[in-house]
Order: sequence, then C-alpha cells, then structure tokens
Amino acid sequence: MFLSVFELFKIGIGPSSSHTVGPMVAAARFLSLLGKRGADDVARISVSLHGSLAFTGKGHGTDRAVVLGLIGEKPDRVDPDAVDGLLDEVARAKRIAPPGLPSMSFDPQHDIVFDYGDPLPAHSNGMKVFAYAEDGTVLVEETYYSIGGGFVKTAAELDEVGEDESPLTHEAKVPYPFSTAGEMLAMGRDAELSIAEMKRANELSRGSGADLDAGLDRIWSAMLGCMTRGLGSGGQLPGGLRVKRRAADIHAKLEGEAGHNRPFEHTVMDWLSVYAMAVNEENAAGGRVVTAPTNGAAGVLPAVIRYYLDHCPEAKAEGVRTFLLAAAAIGGIIKHNASISGAEVGCQGEVGSASAMAAAGLAAALGGTNEQIENAAEIALEHHLGMTCDPVGGLVQVPCIERNALGAVKAVTAASLALRGDGSHFVPLDSCIETMRQTGLDMSEKYKETSKGGLAVSIVEC
Repeated sequence: MFLSVFELFKIGIGPSSSHTVGPMVAAARFLSLLGKRGADDVARISVSLHGSLAFTGKGHGTDRAVVLGLIGEKPDRVDPDAVDGLLDEVARAKRIAPPGLPSMSFDPQHDIVFDYGDPLPAHSNGMKVFAYAEDGTVLVEETYYSIGGGFVKTAAELDEVGEDESPLTHEAKVPYPFSTAGEMLAMGRDAELSIAEMKRANELSRGSGADLDAGLDRIWSAMLGCMTRGLGSGGQLPGGLRVKRRAADIHAKLEGEAGHNRPFEHTVMDWLSVYAMAVNEENAAGGRVVTAPTNGAAGVLPAVIRYYLDHCPEAKAEGVRTFLLAAAAIGGIIKHNASISGAEVGCQGEVGSASAMAAAGLAAALGGTNEQIENAAEIALEHHLGMTCDPVGGLVQVPCIERNALGAVKAVTAASLALRGDGSHFVPLDSCIETMRQTGLDMSEKYKETSKGGLAVSIVEC
C-alpha cells in the first residue's frame, strides 16, 4: 500500500477538504470529461449535491467551490482574495466559459440543487454533474464522491475497489509497502530503519531527494503562512454565527507575558492552542490551508510542528521533514484501514487522525523509536474515539476551531507519554484504527457532518 505524502498533505482553500476542495476537484474533472468528449453541443450545466454535501454544503462553501471548479480554478492555485469577485461575475452573467470549452449557461441560484433526500449509495458526500443540450436532453452525466481529505472518486471508480481495499490508497512498487502498523514495525526491524526513513525511501521511488525535500519544505511553508495570517487577523468569521477571531488577541497577550519571570508552566498549552486556532480561523475564513489530513483538522499538525521548533531545545529544521514523513506514514495507514472523513466516521476520523499523526511526527522528530512512535499515535487516537462531527450552523467554526487546539495538546501529551516508555503498550495502533472504523459504522448519521445532532441542534443561533 502506498499513499504519497503529497497526496495526503495538499495545499487548497478553506473551509473544508471534503466539502470545498473535493467538489472543486470534481467539477474540474467534469470539465476534463467534457473536453475529451467535445462540448460544442452543450448548452447548460447543472449540479446536484447529496447527503452531507447538501446538509452542510452552504456552511462549508460547497456551492461556491462548485462554481470555482466549473470556471477552471484549482484549489492549490486559486487566489482566496479573488474568490468573491469570480463568484459575483458568474452570478451576474449566469454563464461559464471554462478554459478550452465553449460558453455554457449556468445560474448558480437554479443550477446548483441541494438535495436533502437520501444520500447517494456509495458515500455520504455525493454529487452529480449534468451537461444538457439546447432541448434539455442530458448529454453527459457523472457521479462523484468526495471521500475525505480532498480525494474524489467517481461512482465507477469506487465500484472497482475490492471489498478489502481502500479507495484512498493504491499499490505501487515501493521498498516498504506496509499497510498496517504491525507491518510497518516489522519492516522497520528487519531493515533497521526508522519509520521516516522507510517513508522517505518509498517517496524516492517516485522522485528525487531534492524534489522530495523541496516539496516537504513547501508544505511546511504553506502551513506556517496560514498560521501567520491567522495570528495577525482579527474581526468576525463569515457565515452568520458572528464568531470572533481570537487567535491574534491571545497571541498578543502571550507575547506580552513572555518576559515575565514566573510564567505558568501550563502556558505552553496556550501557545499550542493559539497556533492551532490561528490555522483553523484562517480555514474558516476561506484562506489558503493544507489538508492535514483534512481542512477541518488542519490546525493540529502545524501547531505541533511550531511547538517543536519554538519550545523543544533540540529542534532543528531537518526535524520538520522527519515529522511530516512519520506523520504521513501513520496517516496513510489510517486512511487505508478506516477513514479520515467526518461524514463517514465523525470527527474522530478528522481531529483524531490529525492528533495521532502529529503525535507520531513529534515523537519521530524527538528521536523516538519506531515502537514509541506507534505508541504515541495510538494514545492520541484512542482518546478521540467516539468524537462526533456536529458543526453548529454547518460551519467549520464551532466546535471545530477549539477542537483543533485540544487535538494538538493531546498530540504533545501522547508523544511525551510514549517517549517516557519503551514502546510496549496494551492496545496496538491497528486495533485502535479498527475500533475507530467500527465506531464510525455504529455512529448515528446525525452525528456525522450533517448538523442534525449534537451541538449543532443544542445551541440556539442568535
């Protein structure tokens, strides 16, 4: 099994990898389909959103993402500051003219349908895209599923996946093709290599060392850029809940207290929290963000990396690459054997997975053994089991922003506990991942990113 670090950590825009990045990618794929077929006879395009994409699509910007995708924008290239202008122009013209294709009728108010009926059969994040002739005949139709972390599959592609396979991972000729944590530890013992070293060797089967290092540095640079913007931005977040951005204010207070002779020992948790909150406030505002492994959980890893660099005496820049490689190894195992989609398994699959990845990355960067790294990931994931995805108002704000802060704190705690042991522990990471999968199957749909249960219905919107 192989999932590249660059497939796991993707640069995009907020607020959601499954509800924003995924639908944008799906719309772009439909344009590619039209390009191969020819679109001279296409007069109009329409899109229907199903399941979680319908129930929380407005709050997650799914309709906006669809429009951006249909005019040819890409998640990693679109300018967040230009988005409103692009959307306003389509709304005014009621037409789209994607690059290389003819102009087609498309009125977002009528041609994007939020279908609140039963979800499509293969996944709770489903959408259909249609191309019509002038007389209304359907010329082309395709069904897409946004399966978490910005990954998109057609219905046919999901049908091709075997019963014991994951739609998120694939076979590749790599030297260490571990698909479980048990296999990873065994391969590491046999090869006498660390988890990061094995992951690096796998990545090098697809590219050069220079490209790999440059790519890893680019990922961290994007994470840090997002955090920096969040730490410097105030005001209210969009969406109607009137949620105040707090990271900049908290950060200013922490910097002001930095010279105090007797700071509280627990202040380090405030630094961790503000780093994570800054990222997720920026995500909620539709800024540029890195899936880690999702947008909704994007703050955990950057916060823990920043903690490593700023608060760990032995930290070094090379440690960030080790961190990302080890975290990606754990993330790939979780994606292969369970899910990172809140619409599938709740927030245990988003913030829980991010916390496990960050715990593993920190333990690796601090020189932990493979067994300690696996233990750190297990501790972090275990203590997110059962966590629901219940965003208030369908927005990636409450409780999502603070939830990232606590996920970062748990990650550091898990890494610290693991590093004080010898790596032996009672519950294997593989068992914990399987428990998360089973818990997700048992979890009521109203707690899986539909905003039909939990905090989403317990809080009166004022």
